[in-house]
Amino acid sequence: MARLKQRAPLPLPSEKAAAVDAMFDTIAPRYDRLNRILTLGLDVAWRRTAVRALRLEPGSRVLDIACGTGDFCREVAAAGGFPIGIDRSAGMLAASESAGTRTPLVRGDGLLLPMRNNAFDGITCGFALRNVVALDPLFAECARVLKPGGRFAFLEVAEPESVVVRAGHRMYFRHVVPFVGGLLSDRAAYRYLPDSTAYLPSPAELEAKLAAAGFVGVTRRLLGLGAAQLLTGRRP
Repeated sequence: MARLKQRAPLPLPSEKAAAVDAMFDTIAPRYDRLNRILTLGLDVAWRRTAVRALRLEPGSRVLDIACGTGDFCREVAAAGGFPIGIDRSAGMLAASESAGTRTPLVRGDGLLLPMRNNAFDGITCGFALRNVVALDPLFAECARVLKPGGRFAFLEVAEPESVVVRAGHRMYFRHVVPFVGGLLSDRAAYRYLPDSTAYLPSPAELEAKLAAAGFVGVTRRLLGLGAAQLLTGRRP
């Protein structure tokens, strides 16, 4: 009988930052194309929904943490905001510029933001919460750089609540995504991305961490039949 291929273990906390940086540097050139294919284009609508949730006034300053190829930055600019993107991955920042992102980009870490206190009206983050080393310092930094009354909108993967839909989602996320990702980009990276949901706390734990950082009015909304979640809230 053929032996099942073992999946690579997730990086240890001490190795995670470097491993994730290297992975995103590798997949950056085809990252946008894979996102559109693997989400059937829904990721575009999800980001627009998140930007609307910020309730931006024209000219609002918005920080996009783990900006990647600049999708959120472009949506914020289209909504009349002034975005600034930050990411640890040099490859992703280079891909952002190649994709035509016309906004200031900073190479840096969301856990130690090189921005002053009360600098932004809004913060976005797309599908990166599970990739940071620790969420508590990330949320604390978000609270520090947001103005009083400023809002955040975080997109992340989720599991559908329906048993039937959840079964189909798991099959797609854990088998189809790595297969297609391996054909068009890097198979190891697209195995990691579904597996990395193990780093993500439960919805109740996420909301508790955001509340502990000082945010109020925290809400969670499921998108795409439950395949994604949108977390929103504000600094009082």
